[in-house]
Amino acid sequence: MTDTSKARAAHDLPEALNAAEDLLAPNLAKHPDKTAIIDSRGTCSYRELAERVATFQGMLNDLGVRRGERVLLCLTDTRDFPTAFLGAIRAGVVPVPLNTLLTSEDYSWIAENSDAAAVFVSAELSDKWHGVAGQRPDLRMVSSGGGPWDDLETLLGTAEPAASAADTHRDDVAFWLYTSGSTGNPKGAMHLHGSIRLTANLYGIGTIGMREDDVVLSVAKQFFAYGLGNALSFPYAAGATVVLFDGRPLPEPISQLVREHGVSVLGVVPTFLAGWLSHPSCPSRRETPALRMAISAGEALPSHLGMAFHERFGAHVLDGLGSTEMLHIFVSQRPDSLRYGCTGRVIDGYEVRVVDESGEAVPVGEIGNLEVRGPTTAAAYWRNRIKSMSTFKGEWTATGDKYTINEDGWLTYAGRSDDMLKVGGIYVSPIEVEEVLAGHPDVIEAAVVTDTDDDGLVKPHGFVVAREGVDANDELASILQAHVKQHLAPYKYPRWITFVDELPKTATGKIQRFRLREAS
Repeated sequence: MTDTSKARAAHDLPEALNAAEDLLAPNLAKHPDKTAIIDSRGTCSYRELAERVATFQGMLNDLGVRRGERVLLCLTDTRDFPTAFLGAIRAGVVPVPLNTLLTSEDYSWIAENSDAAAVFVSAELSDKWHGVAGQRPDLRMVSSGGGPWDDLETLLGTAEPAASAADTHRDDVAFWLYTSGSTGNPKGAMHLHGSIRLTANLYGIGTIGMREDDVVLSVAKQFFAYGLGNALSFPYAAGATVVLFDGRPLPEPISQLVREHGVSVLGVVPTFLAGWLSHPSCPSRRETPALRMAISAGEALPSHLGMAFHERFGAHVLDGLGSTEMLHIFVSQRPDSLRYGCTGRVIDGYEVRVVDESGEAVPVGEIGNLEVRGPTTAAAYWRNRIKSMSTFKGEWTATGDKYTINEDGWLTYAGRSDDMLKVGGIYVSPIEVEEVLAGHPDVIEAAVVTDTDDDGLVKPHGFVVAREGVDANDELASILQAHVKQHLAPYKYPRWITFVDELPKTATGKIQRFRLREAS
C-alpha cells in the first residue's frame, strides 16, 4: 500500500478538461517556438504542432465525424500520430491507436468491433487495409504520406483550424487502446481525459523526473500504452522534446538517433536492450554524455541487463510495471532508489496488493496475484461486460501478473498468472529461471515453460538462444543445467534444454510461452 493522497488528485483536476488542450496550451504560453518533435521530416515546434492539431479538428468536422465517434489510427511514429491523436481528442472524437504490426484480419475485426467512422493509415501500411475498405464502404479512409485514399496533408491544407477545443469533462472517454489479444480477441480499454495528465504527473514527472530540457526517445511506439506515455504524454506535459522514429527499432538506427540528437531519456524494452548492448553500433559513454536515464517496461528487466547498461553508460535503467488497463506504469524503480532484480515499489497515487485465488492477502514473500488501485484505471472494455467485470473489480484491477512483495514494499515479478510452474507442489517462477539462464555468457535469451516427464510430473523445460559461434549441444545443455542449480534451489533447474534460433514473440516483443509449451 502507499499514501493515497495523490490518488485523490483526480478530484483536483478541473471538471472541464480536454486532454489535448491541457497538454498543448501551457507549452504555447511558455515556449511556442521550442522544438516539440524531431522526426524523419525535420523539426516541429509546439506552435506548429498546436496548429496541426487544431486543423485536424477542423478537418474532422469537414469529414462529418461527430463527437464520440471512433477514428482508427494505423500510423507510424511521425508528427502525424500526435496530430491525429490530439486533434481527435480536441474535437471530442475518440482516437483508437492500432498496433501497426497486426494483420488485415485483426484490423477488420477491430474496425467492426469499434464501429469506427474513419481510418487514418500510413502509406506503407495501406496494403493491409484494402480488404477492410472494400467490406466497409461507409468507412472514410485517409492516407498519410501518400497512398490510395484521400491524402492527409491535402485535407489539412483545405481545412480551417478549430478555434476552441470541445467542452469535454475529465471523466469523458478520450481514447481507446486495444489490448494485445494474447488470450482471444483484443479488448478496447476506454480511457478518460483526466488520465493523460495524471499519468504524466504521477509517473512521468513525479516519479522519474522528466524535465523541460530532456530529449526523449522511445523504442516502444506510440500505439502502445507504454510508448504513448514515453513519447507523447510525458514529454509534452514536461515541455520536453521528443524524437520519433518511424522505422523498426533496430540497434543501428536507434544508436544513430541517440548520438545525433543528444537523447537524455531513453524508453526501452528488455528484448531490445539485450540486442542493443551486444551490437557493434551501440554507442559508448563518451558518445552519449546527455543520456541520464532509461526506463524499461513490457517485460521483466533481467538484473544483468540493468547492470550492463549502467556499466556502459553510467546511467541506470528504471524498471517498471504498467498495463493497457492502467494506461502506464504504477510500480517502478526510482532514480534515487533502485534495486536490480526487482520491479520496484508502487508509485505515489496508486496502491497494490498481492492476493490468493480467493482474494485474500498472501504472506509476505509468497507468490500471489497482483491487483492495483489508482486514478487512471480504464472505464471498462468496450462491449465486453463479462471481461470487464472479471478485470475491474470495483476499485481494484486484476493485472494478470504473479508477484511477491517484501516487508519494505519491493515487488518482484514471478510471471504471468497462466505461465507459472508448479513443480513438486511448489510454485516456480519461470522468470527467475530464465534470468539465471540468460545470465550465462553463452546465452542471449531464454524462456522456461512447463513440460511433463515420463512419470507425468510437471517439470521446467528451458528454450535457449545461444550466442553466435557457441556450440549449442548436449554439453552446453548440461553446463546450463548445472549453472541453474548453482544459483537456485535444485528442483527449479530445467530438466530439458532445447536450443532455438529465436524465441516466438508477440508483436509487442513479449515471449509467447504458449507456443513453446505446444512445441515441448
